[in-house]
Amino acid sequence: MDLYFKIFEVIFPVFFVIGIGYYLGKKNPKIDTNFITDFAGNIGTPAMIFYTVTTTGVTFAVFTSYLFYALITIGGFSIIGLILLFILKKDLSMELPPLILPNTGNMGIPICLFAYGTQGLGVASAIASVIILFHFTLGIFLAKKKFSFDVVVKSPPVYAIIISILFLYFNLEVPVFLENTTFLLTYATIFLVLMSLGIALTRLKFSLKDSIILALGRVILGPIICILIINKFDLNGFAAGVLLIQSAMPSAVLTYLVGSMYSPKKVVDSIASTIVTSTLMSFITIPIVVFFALKYFN
Repeated sequence: MDLYFKIFEVIFPVFFVIGIGYYLGKKNPKIDTNFITDFAGNIGTPAMIFYTVTTTGVTFAVFTSYLFYALITIGGFSIIGLILLFILKKDLSMELPPLILPNTGNMGIPICLFAYGTQGLGVASAIASVIILFHFTLGIFLAKKKFSFDVVVKSPPVYAIIISILFLYFNLEVPVFLENTTFLLTYATIFLVLMSLGIALTRLKFSLKDSIILALGRVILGPIICILIINKFDLNGFAAGVLLIQSAMPSAVLTYLVGSMYSPKKVVDSIASTIVTSTLMSFITIPIVVFFALKYFN
């Protein structure tokens, strides 16, 4: 029974804040979330990456290991995604990002935090760092079928990842003022991005055609692939549980934002449908995955 209470404690805060955003979005369809996007992209996310990577007890070895496992997991997502898109006769490039880039930041990090505490937060951020890098590199390349190095150079999260890795590698102590500042920005960011996700769900166009199959591939086949990787590399403990939870996240909203900038409207509408469908499905699948993570990986 204690495990069920734990799952409720993990899931409820995240879905509640998403619900607040959804309510606000329905109440005021014109509510402006640009400030959240600008804050999260330029200040909040870099601060969250730095804080969670450098102050939560994650070692350089654990960080690099789970970067590697995250890359392998994304590779598995890519294979499944390409197969599904080929069967459905979709664009194999532009519609791949929502299948391989889960919402490890907006939803994954807070869920891992509530499930495993600050130690889980650090590993979750290591995994999310890979996803963030892919959003601004592979994600853009797939969306417009052309790589843009300028986007990488101008991306604050990329520099936050580099600085965080340097702190870990040289075992540098984080100044108290910097830790406190990034701590406040981290939790402010978690709240704002979850709320903005709820608002976004009121605006994205929704179509059941094909999106159910693609969403199932994201939230069900994703964890299955991760379990195979966990067994292959004999992973255990809370870090393996974090990897499993992160693999079960729905499609990232950022794939819609990137797609809307570089892809045709038909593709963007399909991406939006996959995001909405996978997010709605995740309200059922995430509690199940968290249950298994807490039961077998502690």
